[in-house]
Amino acid sequence: MVPIPHIVAIPYPAQGHVLPLMELSLWLVKEGCKITFVNSEFNHKRVIKALSENKDVQKKISLVSIPDGLGAEEDRTDLKKLTEAIAEVMPGKLEEVIKMINESDENGVSCVIVDENMGWALGVAEKLNIRRVAFWPAAAATLASLFSVSKLIDDGIIDSDGTILRKQGIKLSPNMPIMNPSDFAWACFPDPAMRKLIIELVKDNNERVKSADWIICNSAEELEPGAFAMFPQVLPIGPLLASNRLGSSAGHFWPEDSNCLKWLDLQPLNSVIYVAFGSLTILDSIQFQELALGLELSKRRFLWVVRENLLTEEAADNAYPKGFKDRISNRGHIVKWAPQQQVLAHPSIACFLSHCGWNSTVESVSNGVPFLCWPYFADQLFNQSYICDVWKVGLGFKKNEFGIIGKEEIKNKMDQLFGDEAFKERALDLQAKVKSSVKGGGSSNKMFGKFIDWIKTAQ
Repeated sequence: MVPIPHIVAIPYPAQGHVLPLMELSLWLVKEGCKITFVNSEFNHKRVIKALSENKDVQKKISLVSIPDGLGAEEDRTDLKKLTEAIAEVMPGKLEEVIKMINESDENGVSCVIVDENMGWALGVAEKLNIRRVAFWPAAAATLASLFSVSKLIDDGIIDSDGTILRKQGIKLSPNMPIMNPSDFAWACFPDPAMRKLIIELVKDNNERVKSADWIICNSAEELEPGAFAMFPQVLPIGPLLASNRLGSSAGHFWPEDSNCLKWLDLQPLNSVIYVAFGSLTILDSIQFQELALGLELSKRRFLWVVRENLLTEEAADNAYPKGFKDRISNRGHIVKWAPQQQVLAHPSIACFLSHCGWNSTVESVSNGVPFLCWPYFADQLFNQSYICDVWKVGLGFKKNEFGIIGKEEIKNKMDQLFGDEAFKERALDLQAKVKSSVKGGGSSNKMFGKFIDWIKTAQ
């Protein structure tokens, strides 16, 4: 009897990393693989809680957890603390999980798929002589910037601690768009100690990833040909979307409010602005109020995701402008978390006011929806330049002298986007290219097929 490939998948413990690796895992289950998905204990509890009863994910995938080294009440937004705790605790715990599977399951672990940010897990797999796949959940260009750290230091663009020495835009390769050094993933941390920690982590991951049999990326050649040409060992298999698998997405940290889909059903075609900032963006009360007033001022329909910890204050309800909810009740709908892929696929959605996380970016692109860009940090800043400057399917906002995006600016950019049909036309052209990449015979589809063959053949 041919053994079933048993894969252990380990995401980085953040929402934008768990979702695409869970999606890849569900694709692999569809292809006849067995998956053990290893979350941190903290995130595992959130994922289990958010999985609604009608989802059979737990029948398809074994969801297990290991501690991340922090106590239940400790602050996981302190990335320095979290990173150090993970490095100390998780490697040993992952090794225990793999050994336990190998002792108790006739289908021992044949392969690990590791988020590239968790390079230490590749080291655990190498020690146990298990085949290794590095998974990059974001843009290939962002990974290219991480792989280029040593060269950036040699060229005097950054120092060995990640501090920017030359501020002008650079091209990592002639065929790649200009990147602003201040947009590099580590540069958004003002604390020098944090920057140094990230740079050291990047260098370590760059070394460890050399031991991987495959480096796969949740992107498509059609979206960023320059980045894939620069690092041909990075192989595009995306976008990995539930809609392409004809399933629903899983791995959310908060329960999805599907009632918003019924509200969207009642709205005219191409009329609704979808406003969502992912899982990490935080707005202060002034910026939150300006956004609310900008949505009101636009006089347009909107669906706004205001998750529990979007605001710096505890009580989100007190943060809305006085009387705001009453005034917008006939054209605005507010939820705590939305089934985003289904929302973006809805015919009433006209544009996406987004933080430009990579998952959100490829989901919007895959549905032909133009953008209003509001990046918060890390790779989101560069993703905006893809959206606005390279693909030309969106507009960015300008901050005022106080660092705030004002209500008038929000309204004006909405008017500009809605008033120029070229944005929608380009978005539909890009959608067609990306959709063809994941269909039979497309570039991502072929690469995914080769990947599956490799997983199934060498047990």
